[in-house]
Amino acid sequence: MTKTDLRRHYRAARKAFVAALPAGEREALERNLAALVAPALANVRMAGSYAAVGDEIDPMWIEKELGPHAFPRIAGQDIVFHQAEWSALKPGFQNIPEPPVTAPVVQPDVLLVPLVAVTLAGVRLGQGRGYYDRALAALRHRHPVLAIGIAWECQIAPALPAEPWDMPLDMIATPQRLVDCRKSR
Repeated sequence: MTKTDLRRHYRAARKAFVAALPAGEREALERNLAALVAPALANVRMAGSYAAVGDEIDPMWIEKELGPHAFPRIAGQDIVFHQAEWSALKPGFQNIPEPPVTAPVVQPDVLLVPLVAVTLAGVRLGQGRGYYDRALAALRHRHPVLAIGIAWECQIAPALPAEPWDMPLDMIATPQRLVDCRKSR
């Protein structure tokens, strides 16, 4: 399958999974996700998160435990992380909520990463524009960054194609488990 085909497949699987959840189950799963990922965030100085859209798993319950954290803002071909509260976010690139340009720019040491699909070795399939790969490469060039992919179980793939510029994830968190991908490499 091509990356386009894989994106189509895993987006459809994610959409069907979320649509089939009984009332209240989505929130329960997202709260469980927060509980499972909490140990990995014990010594975080500044975390970067994201505003979930549609049927993406929402890191909101993780963010509530983090205290101050950052959200991505698209700046040309790059992502810049700005410390901001949810209330300050406004629709930005592709109508995704993002912080104002005036919010303080920060360098996260932990990054919660959205994805379309992922392998247990940390190979991530994103939206296809490379924003998070470039952001992770730039952050890791400056200092160590723990990258945690956030997913529903239906987004775990047995294998995915990887390009030389794709940045591997260090961990994968789902509502059912926290996987240390570094052990697979």
